[in-house]
Amino acid sequence: MVDYHASNSQASSGGPAVYMDPREQENDWDRDLLLDPAWEKQQRKTFTAWCNSHLRKAGTQIENIEEDFRDGLKLMLLLEVISGERLPKPERGKMRVHKINNVNKALDYIASKGVKLVSIGAEEIVDGNAKMTLGMIWTIILRFAIQDISVEETSAKEGLLLWCQRKTAPYKNVNVQNFHISWKDGLAFNALIHRHRPELIDYDKLRKDDPLTNLNNAFEVAEKYLDIPKMMDAEDIVGTLRPDEKAIMTYVSCFYHAFSGAQKAETAANRICKVLAVNQENEHLMEDYEKLASDLLEWIRRTIPWLENRAPEKTMAEMQQKLEDFRGYRRVHKPPKVQEKCQLEINFNTLQTKLRLSNRPAFMPSEGRMVSDINGSWHNLEGAEKGYEEWMLNEIRRLERLDHLAEKFRQKATIHESWTDGKEAMLTQKDYETASLSEVKALLRKHEAFESDLAAHQDRVEQIAAIENTRMEILDYYDSPSVNARCQKICEQWDALGSLTQSRRESLERTEKQLESIDELYLEYAKRAAPFNNWMEGAMEDLQDMFIVHNIEEIQGLITAHEQFKSTLPEANKEREAIQAIQAEVQKIAQYNGIKLSGGNPYTTITPKSIDDKWHKVEQLVPQRDRALQEELAKQQSNDHLRRKFANQANIVGPWIQTKMEEIGRISIEMNGTLEDQLVNLREYEQSIIEYKPNIDQLEGDHQLIQEALIFDNKYTAYTMEHLRVGWEQLLTTIARTINEIENQILTRDAKGISQEQLHEYRTSFNHFDKDHSGALMAEEFKACLISLGYDVENNKAVRSTDKLGWERSREIPGDAEFARIMGIVDPNNSGAVTFQAFIDFMSRETTDTDTADQVIASFKILAADKNFITAEELRRELPPDQAEYCIARMAPYSGPDAKPGALDYMSFSTALYGESDL
Repeated sequence: MVDYHASNSQASSGGPAVYMDPREQENDWDRDLLLDPAWEKQQRKTFTAWCNSHLRKAGTQIENIEEDFRDGLKLMLLLEVISGERLPKPERGKMRVHKINNVNKALDYIASKGVKLVSIGAEEIVDGNAKMTLGMIWTIILRFAIQDISVEETSAKEGLLLWCQRKTAPYKNVNVQNFHISWKDGLAFNALIHRHRPELIDYDKLRKDDPLTNLNNAFEVAEKYLDIPKMMDAEDIVGTLRPDEKAIMTYVSCFYHAFSGAQKAETAANRICKVLAVNQENEHLMEDYEKLASDLLEWIRRTIPWLENRAPEKTMAEMQQKLEDFRGYRRVHKPPKVQEKCQLEINFNTLQTKLRLSNRPAFMPSEGRMVSDINGSWHNLEGAEKGYEEWMLNEIRRLERLDHLAEKFRQKATIHESWTDGKEAMLTQKDYETASLSEVKALLRKHEAFESDLAAHQDRVEQIAAIENTRMEILDYYDSPSVNARCQKICEQWDALGSLTQSRRESLERTEKQLESIDELYLEYAKRAAPFNNWMEGAMEDLQDMFIVHNIEEIQGLITAHEQFKSTLPEANKEREAIQAIQAEVQKIAQYNGIKLSGGNPYTTITPKSIDDKWHKVEQLVPQRDRALQEELAKQQSNDHLRRKFANQANIVGPWIQTKMEEIGRISIEMNGTLEDQLVNLREYEQSIIEYKPNIDQLEGDHQLIQEALIFDNKYTAYTMEHLRVGWEQLLTTIARTINEIENQILTRDAKGISQEQLHEYRTSFNHFDKDHSGALMAEEFKACLISLGYDVENNKAVRSTDKLGWERSREIPGDAEFARIMGIVDPNNSGAVTFQAFIDFMSRETTDTDTADQVIASFKILAADKNFITAEELRRELPPDQAEYCIARMAPYSGPDAKPGALDYMSFSTALYGESDL
C-alpha cells in the first residue's frame, strides 16, 4: 500500500500545498488501509461522476475509473480541461511503456502545481490499482476544486465547511458540523439549493425522518437545474453508518462552485444596495428640505402682504381688533414657524454632513430655496412685522385723537346750534315799525346787547371751523363728509346772522332819533350779564370737555389747570352778585317810584334765574371734573405700575438672554468630555433654557396688558418686547444649531473612524488658532492649524498618476497650489473662513476610504454577467424590489454597439450617484 494523499508542505516548485496537515494524513492513511467497501463504492461513483462532469466538455467520459485512466490519455485530457492549460503531447503507442510515460506526464503536471505526491507511481495507475487511482483523483479534486475555497482566511476544508454552515444556518433541522453524518438526512443539500434558488425547492414540505426522499430530491434538482451530475446514491448514504467524507466534500464543492457566481453577485448586490440606500435616504432628506422650505417660504409670502397692508380701519374698535389679530399671530402662528426655520437649518446641516460622509457632492436646493434665501425672506417678514405693529399703534393714536376731536366738534356745534336757534326769526321780525319811540330805543339797546353776545360767540365758531378745516382733514377722519356738512351749515348760518344783524341795526338806527329814554340799569345789566353768561357757558363747556393723556405728568398738568380755574370762582361769584344787584336795584327803583314793569329786561334775554341756574350747574360740574381727573390720575398711576412691572422683568430677561448667548458661544469652543458627554450637557442646557419659557410668557402677558392700556412708551427700560422676542428666538436657534453641530461631529467621527483623542486634538488646535472665538479660521490661521497637526502645506508634495500608456509617473505639486487645493475643499464658497465642521471633514477625508463610482460600476458589472449593460429582469432578480425599481426608473437606455432591447446603462447611472442631484 502507498500513501496517495498530498502533503501540507510546499512542493519543490514553490507552489502552495494541498490543505491537509500531517495528522489528518495519518488518520486518512489508517482509514484507507482498511477502506470500507461502502466508502470505496461511494468514492468510485462520486469521483467518476466528477471526472465526467469535466470530460464531457471535451466530448468524452469514463465508465470504469481504474480501467479508463490506465493509458494516461483521458487522465491528461482531464487535467487539461480542469486547468485550461496544455500538457505535453501524449504518446499514442499501446505498449506499457507508452502508458507509463503518459501517466508520468500527468503526475509531473500535478506535482508542478505544488502538490507533493507520496508513493503514487505511474505503474500502480497503469496496473489498474483501484485505491491508488482513487487516491490520485482525490488529489486532483483537492488541488483544482477545493484548495482555492477560503472563507474568512480559513483553510480550504474549514472554509468550505464554514460556507455550508452560514448558508444553512436559517434552516430548521439542519446543523452542519462535518462532511459525513451531517448530510445523511439530505436536508443540508436541500437547504443549500433553497438558499440560492428558493423556487426549486419547497423546503417546508421536507421531513427529517424521510432521508431517501430528501436526498433524491436534492440530487435530481441539482442535476436538472444546476448542471451538477448525480455523484452518489441516496441508498448508499442512508445505508452507511458514516458516509465517505471525500465523496461528500467533492459533491458539496460542486455546489460551492455552482453558486460562487451567485455569491459574487450577492456581494455586489449588497454593495449596490448600500450605495442606493444612502442615495435614497439623502434624496428623501432633500425632498423633505424642499417641501419644508417651500411651505415656509409660501407662508412668508402669504404673511408679508398681510403685514404690509396699511389700509386703515374707520373705528378704534376695528383697529384694536386688527392689533389683537397681530398679537394672535405673534403668540400662535409665528412660534411654530420659528421652530420650522430652525429645524430646516438643522436638517440642511445634517444632510450636508451625510453627503460629505458618503462622498457625495453638496446639496444645492432649487433656486430660491437656499438657507440664505429663507433667512432673507425671514428678515423681510420681521421688517414688515415691526413696521406693521408700529403703524397700528400710530393708527390707534390717530383714531383716538380723531374721536376726541369729533366729540369736541359735536359738543361745540351742539352748543352753538342751540344758541343760534330762533335768532334768524328774531332778526327778521318788523316789530320796530309799529313800536313807540321808547320801544324803538329799547329795541336798539336790545340789539346792541345781542351784537355783544354775537361777538362773544365768534370765538366758538372759529374753533368749530378750525377743528373741521385743519385737524380732522389732516388726520383723515372717516366721517369727515358729515362733519364738513355740519360745519358748512354752521358757517353759512353764522354769515346769515351777521348779515341779518347788520340789516336790523341799520333799521333800528334809522329810528334811533325817535328813541328818548332808556333804562340805564337794564342796559348795564344786559352788558355785564352777557359776558358773564358766556363765561359760565365756556366754563361748563371746559368742565365737560373730554381729555386724553398718556402719562402722569400730563394728567397732573390738567389737575393743576383745574385748580387754577377753581381759584377764579370767588371773583366770578362776586361778579354774579354784582349783576344780580343791578337787577335788584331795578326792582328797588321801580318799587320806590311806583313803576309797574311791563316785562323782563328789554335789552337781554338773560334772566337772573338763568344766571343762577348756570352758576349752580358750574358748581356741580367742578367736583365732577375733580373726580374725572382723579380717576384718570389713578389710571395713569396704574399704567405706570404696568410699565415698571414690565421693565423690572425685561431688565432681568434681557441680560439673561445675552448671558446665555455668551455662554453658548463659550460652550461651542470648549471641550469637556466626549462628544456624547457634550451632547448630553448641551441638551440639559437646552432644557434649562426651555424651562425659562414661562418668564417669556409672563413678559408677553405684561406686554399685552400694556398694549391694551394703550401705553406707547416706557422710560424704565431700554428693552422692547420685539427686541426680547428676537433675542429669545435667536437663543433657541443658537442652542439647537450648537447641538446639531455636535451631532454632525458624532456622525463624522463614527463614519470616518476618528478616535476621541483625534477629535480632541483637532478641537484643541482649532480653538488655539481661533483667537477671536468666532467659530471659524481665516486662511492663514487654518494653514497654521494644519502645520501644528503635522500636515505639510509649505513644501512641495509628490503625487503619482498613470499616463495613457499605463506607465506610472511621479510629479510634484507646489506648496501654494496644495494649500489652494485644500482651501477649495474646506471653503468651496470662497468666504475666506473655515468652520470646525469643514475642518474635521477634511482631516477625516484625507485618511478614509469611501465608496466610489468605479466600485459601484464594478458591482453592477458582476450582476450583469460582465455585460456593458443590465436589464430590468436582472435588476429585479438581484436586488430588493424597491431598490430594483429605483434603478429601473432612473437608468437611461444603453446605446452601445452591443445594445439589446431593454438594455439599461448602469455606468452613467453609477456616475450620476456621485454627481449633482436632480433635486
